[in-house]
Amino acid sequence: MKFKHIYLILAILGVTYTWYFNIQFYLTEENISILNFIEQTKTTFPAKSITADISVVVITFLVWMIYESLKLKIKCWWIIIPLTFLIAIAFSFPLFLYMRANRLEKLKEATI
Repeated sequence: MKFKHIYLILAILGVTYTWYFNIQFYLTEENISILNFIEQTKTTFPAKSITADISVVVITFLVWMIYESLKLKIKCWWIIIPLTFLIAIAFSFPLFLYMRANRLEKLKEATI
């Protein structure tokens, strides 16, 4: 198994693990609006800390991802941006790493 396949496994884990809890929210809450979901991320100091932490990680990832995508000419890189917000960074980050590994592999093959 190539190392890039670990990225795919992590992407699957990322979508499965995060959406398990999202589904629990939708099954147990009366108010399932996105505003209520976001509001609940601000209910405790630990929740605020995690939200702040993830926010900085997302911004850093997106800046690096855009730079790296343009530099390596990765196709369809832009799809990672909405996936980050619609699904989870736990999914989009390893998916981008898989896309990047594929591109690096193709560039390496082209130079041989």
